[in-house]
Amino acid sequence: MSTSGDFDCIVIGAGVQGSFTAYQLAKKNKKTLLLEQFVLPHSRGSSHGQTRIIRKAYEQNFYTHMMEECYELWAQLEREAGVKLYRQTGLLVMGPEKSENYQNIKDTLQRNKVPMVVLTHDSFSQHIPNVNLAKGDGALVDTTAGVLFADRTLKTVQGQFQKLGGVIRDNEKVTDIKPGPVVRVSTSVGVYHTKSLVITAGPWANKLLANTGLQLPLEVVKINVCYWKEKVPGSYSMKQRFPCFVQTECLESKVDIYGLPSNEYPGLMKVCYHMGSKTDPDQRDLQKDRSDIEILQHYIARCFPGLIPEPAIVESCLYTLTPDHHFVLDYHPAYSNIVIGAGFSGHGFKFGPIIGKLLCELSLGEVPSYDLSPFHIRRFQSKTNSAL
Repeated sequence: MSTSGDFDCIVIGAGVQGSFTAYQLAKKNKKTLLLEQFVLPHSRGSSHGQTRIIRKAYEQNFYTHMMEECYELWAQLEREAGVKLYRQTGLLVMGPEKSENYQNIKDTLQRNKVPMVVLTHDSFSQHIPNVNLAKGDGALVDTTAGVLFADRTLKTVQGQFQKLGGVIRDNEKVTDIKPGPVVRVSTSVGVYHTKSLVITAGPWANKLLANTGLQLPLEVVKINVCYWKEKVPGSYSMKQRFPCFVQTECLESKVDIYGLPSNEYPGLMKVCYHMGSKTDPDQRDLQKDRSDIEILQHYIARCFPGLIPEPAIVESCLYTLTPDHHFVLDYHPAYSNIVIGAGFSGHGFKFGPIIGKLLCELSLGEVPSYDLSPFHIRRFQSKTNSAL
C-alpha cells in the first residue's frame, strides 16, 4: 500500500503538542495531516497515562502568564467536546522556606495574583492530613491547580481535529524530510508534500531533524512512574479533595518530587521523582535504573506515613530535556516553513492548548501571541551542532 498527497500543513508526532497544533490548524481551515509512527493510542512516548498536573505555580513569570489563557483554552475544549478534562484539586507546594526555588514560586503566584493559601506549620496538619511537613519547610496551595485527564485529552483533541476535516495517519513512520519551498515528507507508507511542516516528535525530534541538518541539545530520559498503596483506602483520594503536590527540595533530593491524589488506580497514589536516566527512545525498556525509586521510598516513609513505602506499580514515561528545561518553540534556523516544538522537559502537557496555538501561529507566519524568546533555538547557539 502506498499513499501520497498535498497538504497545507503536516504535523509529525501525535502526542499532546502535535495533536493540539493540528487541531488549531484545522480550526483555521488549513488542510492538515497529523502523522504518528505508532498505532494510536500508544504508551511509547511522553503523553500517555491517565493523569497530569495542571498548575500556575512556577518559578518563571512567563509560564504562569501563559497558563492564564491556557486554563481558558482547556475549558473551551471541554465545552466544545462535552467532555470533562480537568478536575480542580489544588496543588500543595512544599520546600525549604528560605530556598530560592520555593520563594520564586511564592513570589510569582503573588505577582500574578493567583489565588493561593499559605499554610503555617501550626495550620498545616488540619488542612493537609497524612503528610509530615519537614522542619524549615514552607507550604502553600495554588488553589486553581488540579488534575488533567491525559489519555482522555488526546482522544478528545484528535477527535475534534478529525471533525474539522483533519487527517490522522498512525502506524506511519517518517523516513525522510526534504526541505524546500514545498517540503517533501516520506513515510513507511508513502510521500506527502506541504507548504508548512511542524515537528513535534518528542523523544524522536533529533532523529527527524537530522534530515534537515540540525541537531538540538536534547537529552531523552526514562522516568519511573510509581504508584504507592494507601494503608487506609481513600486517605489520599481525589474524592476526598486531597491535592496534587510538588516538593521542591528535601532531605533525600535536590530534584523535585511530585504526586497526584489516588484516582486512576483506586487506592494507589502517583508519586514520582522528576528526573530519570538517559535512554534511547527505541530501546526504552532496556533502561533498568531504579535509583530514583530508592529516593522515593525514603521520602515517602518520612513524609507520607499513610502510604506503603514500596511501589505497587511502576510504569514508564520519557522526558525530552533541554539544558535549561525550557521548551523549544521556534522556526528551523535555515527553513522558515519548518517549525519545531521540542524539549518539553517533563512539564509540557498542561501547556498543550497554548503550545498548539503558538505552533499554529508560527506555521502560518503570524505574530505569536506571546514573547517566545525564552524558547528560541538561538539560546543554544554555541552548543547547537548544525551542518547548515
